[in-house]
Amino acid sequence: MVVLKTRAEIEKMEAANRIVAKVLAAMAAEVAPGVPTLRLDEIARGICGKEGVKPAFLGYRGFPFAVCVSVNDEVVHGFPSKRKLAEGDIVSMDFGVLAEGFYGDSAVTVPVGEVSAGTGRLLAATEEALAAGIAAAVPGNRLSDIGHAVQTVAEGAGFSVVRKFVGHGIGRELHEDPQIPNYGPPGKGLRLKEGMTLAIEPMVNAGGCDVRILEDGWTAVTSDGSLSAHFEHTVAILENGPRVLSAPVGSG
Repeated sequence: MVVLKTRAEIEKMEAANRIVAKVLAAMAAEVAPGVPTLRLDEIARGICGKEGVKPAFLGYRGFPFAVCVSVNDEVVHGFPSKRKLAEGDIVSMDFGVLAEGFYGDSAVTVPVGEVSAGTGRLLAATEEALAAGIAAAVPGNRLSDIGHAVQTVAEGAGFSVVRKFVGHGIGRELHEDPQIPNYGPPGKGLRLKEGMTLAIEPMVNAGGCDVRILEDGWTAVTSDGSLSAHFEHTVAILENGPRVLSAPVGSG
């Protein structure tokens, strides 16, 4: 069942997502060659403590960290560790909080130092695919219009879209209906309505779309070892179009 949110509830979700954006910005600022990925988890936990909010992922279905940190061919759900980032890596950080009964959720992939031109194109295309998906989240469109927009941009740039993992509704629960694939034909599925709140999150691979899960039971990697990028925003559908609740402060 899709739960529509009131304006007051959307405002609470935006407050939660502002904290998410703050944490992601702090982690991104720390990314550099030689930094262990566990440091990013420490930053996330520290800010959550100061803000008085709960890290959404910590303990969720047994996940043992506050943030998912996925490096290079890791698609999603990577574990922070003592592994040190290296020049030319890319690192995806997926993070959420629970604040005053509502969840926020967002993700970003950033370069570690200088990356190749091809890697830069992967990051840019994935972020552009997210923007296209968000732009399609307007009242009257169909759910599949979001995924079709994402797929069109990503594949048009020469990359592939992960199919195993999808976006989702979000609100009082971290994962609500509907599921939001990042691919498919337009004009299918439920009609988008004002009050829907969605976590739109394309995962785009430089090679093939297939993934596999490592022995830890969480970390998903590309089957062919190619790089993968992940961007996500929590979005509210308003009467006049989508509002990005997890936008970085000062981004407009």
